[in-house]
Amino acid sequence: MGAYLDSVRRVVVKVGSSTLTHSTGKLNLRRIEQLVTALADLRNSGREVVLVTSGAVAAGMDALGLSSRPHGTEEKQAVSAVGQCLLTHIYDKMFGEYGLSVAQLLLTRSVFEEEVTRRNAGNTFARLFDYGVVPIVNENDSISTYELESMNGFGDNDRLSAYVALLTNADLLILLSDIDGLFDSDPHSNPDARLIPVVNGIDDSLRALAGGAGSAVGTGGMASKLLAAEMLLKEGRDMVIANGSDPSVITRICSGEKEGTLFSVKGGKADA
Repeated sequence: MGAYLDSVRRVVVKVGSSTLTHSTGKLNLRRIEQLVTALADLRNSGREVVLVTSGAVAAGMDALGLSSRPHGTEEKQAVSAVGQCLLTHIYDKMFGEYGLSVAQLLLTRSVFEEEVTRRNAGNTFARLFDYGVVPIVNENDSISTYELESMNGFGDNDRLSAYVALLTNADLLILLSDIDGLFDSDPHSNPDARLIPVVNGIDDSLRALAGGAGSAVGTGGMASKLLAAEMLLKEGRDMVIANGSDPSVITRICSGEKEGTLFSVKGGKADA
């Protein structure tokens, strides 16, 4: 499964809030450092990398000393604005230790829906790749109530990362989560649940497996991940869901090792 993934040249990696934070809600700096190390190593191998990161609200909560996630839209926007500054500073500092520059791109769904803004965003990504910069992407929560309030928004950056992967013509999207991949039943309640290693298409039976909400910190769940996978499969592109507790999984995936669940129309056959 996925042995050909060692040939991918452009990778989008999405990391969720639950991966970036401790159970206390505070940022997991050691894991963020491991994530940056893995991505910097991909750059050193000649690959181009985009990081789609959640965690702005969690980082803002930490910076402001808040013990619970804000409920009001204006409060979420303010906390996100504070957290985004902190999060970008951390990434800039850590990538800088490996001699890499980063760029921040705050996007909304409307950017991808309008031809002019979509083209402008694509051109920006292209020039950043030319400069060897690592683009760091997040939703523009501080100005967009749509993403914060609507279930038709990106969904904890899962679908945002799929949009970015398509816009940048990435070979692979890796979604790092707090679960090992897609299972045939809920692994939290069924100890005999089996990981599905390869998915070649999304159907109603798979959608039925993707119920449930996200973690206490994040807002996304498996349903939004399957929507992202469906977007990519329609365009013949690949996606992997893997556990982000050990960010070196990124390196293993891009070396063709079996990790998580691979969604691909070309990379292997699903189990019967």
